[in-house]
Amino acid sequence: MPIYEYQAVEPHCSCAYCVQPFEVRRSLKDPPLAACPKCGAPVRKLVSRIVVGFSSSGFDQRAKEAGFHKLKRLGKGEYEKVY
Repeated sequence: MPIYEYQAVEPHCSCAYCVQPFEVRRSLKDPPLAACPKCGAPVRKLVSRIVVGFSSSGFDQRAKEAGFHKLKRLGKGEYEKVY
């Protein structure tokens, strides 16, 4: 399930939970959240950056197992596989 960020529409009429952006895990089928789950104040969905699952090594082991590989540029139009 995706994680969505929401924030209070009117900060002066909201609680400490929704005055700052908060995250909610919701199904794609669920309608957007209209009110704060703690105080009921109106909230709006924020546009967020997506997170791509990179590993700490910079290239995910699952990608390697799936047959993907990195290319290192050697020169103009010249590349080498990096494992």
